[in-house]
Amino acid sequence: MKEQNELTPKQIVAELDKYIVGQDKAKKAVAIALRNRYRRRMLSEDLRDEVIPKNILMIGPTGVGKTEIARRLANLANAPFTKVEATKFTEVGYVGRDVDSMVRDLVQRAVAMVESEKIEEVKPVAMQRALDRILDILEPPVKRAVQQVMPQQWMESIQSAMSHIFPGTGNPPPQYEPPQEEENAHIGFQQQEEEAHSDEYSRDQVERKERIRDRLRTQLMAGELDSREIFIEVEDTSMPHFQVFGQQGLEEMGMDMSGMLGNLLPKRRKRKQVTVAEAKNILADEEARSMIDQDQLTREAIERAEQTGIIFVDEMDKIAGREKEGGPQVSREGVQRDILPIIEGSTVTTKFGQVSTNHILFIAAGAFHVSKPSDLIPELQGRLPIRVELDSLTQDDFIRILTEPKNALVKQYKALLATEGVDVEFTEDGICEIAKTATEVNTSMENIGARRLHTIMERLLEDVSFAAPDVTDKKLVVNAGYVRERLQDIVKDEDLSRYIL
Repeated sequence: MKEQNELTPKQIVAELDKYIVGQDKAKKAVAIALRNRYRRRMLSEDLRDEVIPKNILMIGPTGVGKTEIARRLANLANAPFTKVEATKFTEVGYVGRDVDSMVRDLVQRAVAMVESEKIEEVKPVAMQRALDRILDILEPPVKRAVQQVMPQQWMESIQSAMSHIFPGTGNPPPQYEPPQEEENAHIGFQQQEEEAHSDEYSRDQVERKERIRDRLRTQLMAGELDSREIFIEVEDTSMPHFQVFGQQGLEEMGMDMSGMLGNLLPKRRKRKQVTVAEAKNILADEEARSMIDQDQLTREAIERAEQTGIIFVDEMDKIAGREKEGGPQVSREGVQRDILPIIEGSTVTTKFGQVSTNHILFIAAGAFHVSKPSDLIPELQGRLPIRVELDSLTQDDFIRILTEPKNALVKQYKALLATEGVDVEFTEDGICEIAKTATEVNTSMENIGARRLHTIMERLLEDVSFAAPDVTDKKLVVNAGYVRERLQDIVKDEDLSRYIL
């Protein structure tokens, strides 16, 4: 696939078509928004900051693909993405999450993305270091015993400094008395003999150890020792979490106490018993993280969140409208006014640093059955200039959703049951019957769009999935008759279908 910068709007729509059926207007709108980001980076620096993203408001019932379009767009652009529901936010003064949390979630996602990429870059070197650590555990290298003797000059310097700081505490330096020549000769000959014997012994031992280590390294790289269990010491990554009361409410933020206090609170290590195969991954990951420049990682993550981040705000219709009655309930208009500065462009404080929201792309969405987009406050409407109405799904759309996308439900269930040796075949009339049933249930009850297909497919194949490991007949044909037999009674009984479908 081409890089993000090389994707034209037509190519972006073509990529989205692989996973999402229909909704051409929405796909076109997000494709233009993504391409505009590339165009903006091509501008001169003085003009680049003046171009703000054209945020999008998607209007349509649930289950028609609003969230999926935004999520697939972020994956396509390799951009940080987070989804939030507007209804979980409350205006200032009420208990609940504040609107700044959506930006903090986005930055957290950006940090994870950049860290993952950098780990992949240094993985080959990190794996070699991990193998060296495993070798040291399996066959420790030879270490010559060296007597650690502090030089006489150091002792004299320390004693002199102590005597200046604390008069009377320093001991006078010992008087130098040259030894007798006979004693010097005797001591020198003895030392030379011991050193020669020690060198010869160490040299043989090192050569033998190195041969063993080379053989073990070959076995390690070939995977011959993967099932062997060893003890390793790893960093204890458990991090205490504290609930802190910030400017806008109660937020849960991870605080790295060892990072804040530095060497006063050193990182803890713990001992684990794992297989060699597990140790390779654990130690390689630890080595890779130690090789990464955390400051550079944070800077890149913040820049990626600011320049390419996408925030999807769902259920905007639930906070639309202006209350005429007073009372203690949370004001929907108040929530809108709290969200407004984030979308307009502001600076949010996170544990990674200051993050500007000026160029983050916001995609808002809502069904707007009861309220209308015009019920939003004018300032918020102005910050969502592109409005796209998504179409309700028809029976033909359901047929395409079941079969065409890469992640089509029919393909998923066939693959899942194939792991148990069950061969499931969906006939054309069976797929049509499933789509017809979904349309009828959506019409008679709440319209939940394509999500109805998940419910029906699970109910349709419930008995097969349950008995799959034990059945002798490993062939199943799902035709129209099979679908009607499994779902007819439930569809006819409206009260029962409300609970099951």
